[in-house]
Amino acid sequence: MRVHVVSDVHGNVDALARAAEGCDAMIVLGDLVDFVDYRDPTRGILGRVLGPEVSAEFGRLRSSGRPGELMAFARRAWERIPDPAAVVAEAVREQYAALFAVMPDPTWAIPGNVDLPELWADYSRPGLHMPDGKVVEIGGRRVGFVGGVPLPPGIRPRGGGPWRPHLLAVEDYADAVAGLTEIDLLCSHAPPAVPELAYDVVSRRQEFAAAALLDVIARDRPAMAFFGHVHQPLSKRLRIGRTECVNVGHFREGGRPYVLHL
Repeated sequence: MRVHVVSDVHGNVDALARAAEGCDAMIVLGDLVDFVDYRDPTRGILGRVLGPEVSAEFGRLRSSGRPGELMAFARRAWERIPDPAAVVAEAVREQYAALFAVMPDPTWAIPGNVDLPELWADYSRPGLHMPDGKVVEIGGRRVGFVGGVPLPPGIRPRGGGPWRPHLLAVEDYADAVAGLTEIDLLCSHAPPAVPELAYDVVSRRQEFAAAALLDVIARDRPAMAFFGHVHQPLSKRLRIGRTECVNVGHFREGGRPYVLHL
């Protein structure tokens, strides 16, 4: 069974459609939405709705701004849009309609941190599975799925605003991971909390990672753990015990799936 695994699609519909060719099944590990395009500020929801200048400044502040500066800038930028939450939801729905439509049958997809999972049920159809927090059998293997990204300990998700990233309290994320029992393969959006896997060499920062994934790797010793989230990782793969941990790549840029044979 040939399975194509992708993550961090970020609106690349054409490449996702091509990635469906020649596979028996597909696994999508989140970040379907193109919200902020850090390389081309004219693209992405932020660039198209608020303009490329806002998008470019957002990217600059994310990488080098002072604490709280990015949030304050974004709040001011959205104040000029009537009902910004509705505008964002409409733009996300437009992207989801195109992206989910090209996923083959069967596909197993989980949300990343820039996705809005509360909208996903609207795109449900036969052959499109949304197994976040579940264990399913694929090609005779028990595969555990967990979407989103955990926040650091002590920080709770913030409500309000036009954009609510899919960031989870660390306790809630750990509970979801703990429920993935007796797995042969582990699929997540976030990487395990290993510095080499979580560090992005371009943004020069440690991205959020999941210590809970290390716990299930130690407990069940799955053959492989697949994830995305970090676009330019210091290390794309690393072995933890008998588990090969693989960042399947920034699909938006590379456009090629990781090929898994089951």
